Amino acid sequence: MALAAAPANDRKRVKVYELKNNDWFDRGTGFCTGRLVNDEARICVQSEDEPERKLLETKISKDDGYQKQQGTDTLIVWTEQNGTDMALSFQEAEGCGAIWEFVSEVQTRLAQLAGPDDGLSDDVMENLHSIMLPPPELGNLPDVENMMRAANNSPAGRDALAKFVVGADYITKLVPLVEVAEDLESLSDLHRLCNIMKMLILLNDTAIIEYVVTDEVILGVVGALEYDPDFPCHKANHRQYLSDESRFKEVVKIEDPAVKRKIHYTYRLQYLKDVVLARILDDPTFSVLNSLIFFHQVDIVQHLQANGAFLTELFGIFGPQEQDLNRKKDAVLFIQQCCAVAKSLQANARATLYQNFIQNGLLEVIKFALQHQDASVRVAGTDILVALIDHDALMVRGYIFKAINDKTKPLTDTLIELLLVEVDLGVKAQMADAIKVLLDPNANSASIEAIGRTNSDFLAKVRGSTPSIPQTDTFIQNFYDESAKKLFQPLKDLEGRKSMDDLTIQEVSLYSHLVEVLCFFIRQHSFRSKYFILSENLACRVAQLMLCPEKHLKLTALKYFRTCIGLHDEFHNRQIISHHLFDPILNILFETIPRDNLLNSACLELFEFIKRENIKAIIVHLIDTYREKLQTIVYVDTFQNLILRYDQMHEPPPTQELDNSFTSHESDTPVRNAGIVNGGRWQGLKDTDAEEEAYFNGSDNDDEEEALPNTAKPVVNGASPVRPLVNYPDDEAEDDSMDILTTSAPTAPSVSAQSPTTPALQTPSQESPTTSPVPRDQTPQPTTPTPTPPERLSEKRRREDDEEDELAKITTQGPKRRSSSTSSSASTTSTASTHSHMLRRGKRNISSGKDGGGAPKKMAISIGLKSGGGEGAGDGE
Repeated sequence: MALAAAPANDRKRVKVYELKNNDWFDRGTGFCTGRLVNDEARICVQSEDEPERKLLETKISKDDGYQKQQGTDTLIVWTEQNGTDMALSFQEAEGCGAIWEFVSEVQTRLAQLAGPDDGLSDDVMENLHSIMLPPPELGNLPDVENMMRAANNSPAGRDALAKFVVGADYITKLVPLVEVAEDLESLSDLHRLCNIMKMLILLNDTAIIEYVVTDEVILGVVGALEYDPDFPCHKANHRQYLSDESRFKEVVKIEDPAVKRKIHYTYRLQYLKDVVLARILDDPTFSVLNSLIFFHQVDIVQHLQANGAFLTELFGIFGPQEQDLNRKKDAVLFIQQCCAVAKSLQANARATLYQNFIQNGLLEVIKFALQHQDASVRVAGTDILVALIDHDALMVRGYIFKAINDKTKPLTDTLIELLLVEVDLGVKAQMADAIKVLLDPNANSASIEAIGRTNSDFLAKVRGSTPSIPQTDTFIQNFYDESAKKLFQPLKDLEGRKSMDDLTIQEVSLYSHLVEVLCFFIRQHSFRSKYFILSENLACRVAQLMLCPEKHLKLTALKYFRTCIGLHDEFHNRQIISHHLFDPILNILFETIPRDNLLNSACLELFEFIKRENIKAIIVHLIDTYREKLQTIVYVDTFQNLILRYDQMHEPPPTQELDNSFTSHESDTPVRNAGIVNGGRWQGLKDTDAEEEAYFNGSDNDDEEEALPNTAKPVVNGASPVRPLVNYPDDEAEDDSMDILTTSAPTAPSVSAQSPTTPALQTPSQESPTTSPVPRDQTPQPTTPTPTPPERLSEKRRREDDEEDELAKITTQGPKRRSSSTSSSASTTSTASTHSHMLRRGKRNISSGKDGGGAPKKMAISIGLKSGGGEGAGDGE
């Protein structure tokens, strides 16, 4: 069924708010219109920056409970069907009124279209529409209280009661009864009036709450609430507190009466929330009070920060012409309240406020407040500074750097002086935090970045009017050059202190903050902090703090060393080791072993970290210096593992296994291990094969027939008598097939048995030049070799070096000078081919060449190459 309501199509500029976690979240600024879409009335808000994006589109229903703020006529609040609280804050009251008329007319027509059959019985509907409280008189108060309790049992009854109270102006008629009951000293009537006022406020109706804080009824309402029936013997003094006009101090006269009225209303709402109703508030009423306070504060701050004349007069109070110190104090407290309100503003509005304040001299106000004698003024100045730094640390840093360039006292020096002399522990903590934020190289403005993502033009405007941000490195370097020594001078002064048992509370707090700041510098300013700590010897001073009786200060000092070691920086590790700074840590550990407290656990965690990260320099220092002490700590395995880790680092390297002495990594021939069986025991050399011996002793070259001597060199140092040196590929084979000689060389029967411990080496002069050659078709009888012990690794390496030298001689002098035991096939192989193949030691293959008789040519390499016998045989030849 179509609605007859005319939509409000005129675009009204508005802000959309959503309640999240008892705080209003700004969903953006846009233009609001009322529309009829498919016979459904809707409120639509299109974004101002992105017209195609909708900030809000909600369907109007008769049960959403739309409420219009009466104080400013610019706010509409309602609850969505999913339970979300929404609000529209219009720029102009005219726009709010147009949308409100549209909503009201739609809800009225929806109620008419729905009729009485909307889920409620006829009796209930009749009762709801006929709620009427008795006249407000003392005699009727029991009936009024009972009827209000009955109506509070259902949402519909609450709505009907709220409409009746607002329409009949019932609160105004109840207020005079308070004075009448007090004159009659009727305590029962006063208790009933208190209950009635509580129920009216807890109806959670915006119109009722805003009305009870107006000038006409506020004193009567809080007067009734003074007589709480839960405390019949006590009476509060709310009227006395709120009627004290001296509490409202107008530092600069506010000309706009609406703004002044909002200030009073906001103050009374806060008093109701925090004092009068603090014990009985439920969540919906608490949320409504917070919402009203928030919107009032936004309107107040926006009006004041846009008033240039007001700001000029406000900051002019701190000029030299103003002599009233109390007025300056009040001005600081006023600016503190403005900055506190600005924390809840959106980023762009907060940035505008701070920018206007800074342009009028906010930093000078902060300096004045920090140096004031009154502690409350110093606290206020600290709050302003922290709020400003939280908003944009880079901007504050830029103004400090400008002061440094102008040769004036920078704000950082003021903070340092206040930190060193401040007796208020809260202010001292805030100063330490402010110093850390200002000197954080990674500090940036989250709020300004948020503005830039949504409104780049506004960001450019804000940034364009501020001084250029200096280089971070230059700012930090200037701090270390000028201010760092002043900051850490109290730590350096500990060097001459003999006892740490008489520290005052302020000194303990100061040392704790200084160590915390130092830990922050170590993490953030790597190379600068190293030089500064070394030049000032601050590590030893921090270790000195472990001698004090305060456990929390010991923990803070221990945190410093944990931070240094956690960086895995050799500089800090060397400094800790060279100054023996583990002495106080171990002393604390031994003192707290029986108690197993937080201090003990922190020490154990430090050593566990050293063990887990395997910091070798520290492990070596700990075990070399404190081994006996650490061995006594057995209730945890940390120190035993440290000792084990140390022993593993210092044990000698493992020796080579026995089989490594018998084989070369360069050789593929398994002959050397042929005699190792039965679990690695030496079984002697393998007997030679008769056919193979004859095969190698025969000459298969037609050009040269040289006889092999019938005596062979003895086995040297237990090595295999036949060591393959050259790997000749087979021309007829297409794959990698190779014939590897794996048999042992024959030993001459004329060689006498040698001692197993001192094997004799046969020299060339011992060979007989007249020895008859062995015929080709005659197979010599195998002889039993003399077993020799395995050669040592050094002898093996020396032997291989000799072989390489001998191979070099063969390759360069092969055609002119040959060993008597070399087969004739060597003469048919080119010198270059021999050189390239013989460098591959440990292999020996059969040549693929053919002789005149069609038999394959063979190559025999004398064992004399190992001992120099080849060259001697050649001479003998």
